[in-house]
Amino acid sequence: MFLNWLGPYFKAYHLRKGGAGGNRGLRVQLLQEHGRQGALFFYDPSIGPGNFRHFYEHLGEQILRLGYHQACADQCSRRHAHHTETTLKQLFKPNPTDCPNTGRCNQRYGLVTADLVAVNGQPIFIRLANNAVLEPGFTPAATFDALAQALLDAPMPNARTQALIQAYHAAF
Repeated sequence: MFLNWLGPYFKAYHLRKGGAGGNRGLRVQLLQEHGRQGALFFYDPSIGPGNFRHFYEHLGEQILRLGYHQACADQCSRRHAHHTETTLKQLFKPNPTDCPNTGRCNQRYGLVTADLVAVNGQPIFIRLANNAVLEPGFTPAATFDALAQALLDAPMPNARTQALIQAYHAAF
């Protein structure tokens, strides 16, 4: 069921990027930091915590299919006075392959990170970001837009699938 949110998150990302992101539908916030681009994909109750976790895991599997390997994965928890924040982190590096045109190492989308942040076990958002390696032996990195398209561009759920989503969510 979590795959049904690929298209809607992709649409929300593009609406936010174009300045048209509103308060309806799935929420996405853009990340623009020095040398790093990305987005926060906020949890929506219509997805359910289990499906959101599967969605996060699916993104990691798709990154592997893009010619990456998981360089490290970790989980950390920070206890505060009234809540516990847990973050699942994954770092992906491109498999070392040469670009036939230049002989440089093909960095694809650069280094990619995927994090799932939860508070008291309740998911809050998935942070997906990339940053380019700016050293002379690497090809230029593709943009975050291209990475988002490779990971999220999927058909929107049809009416039949949306009915299944409602039934599935009501059952759990």
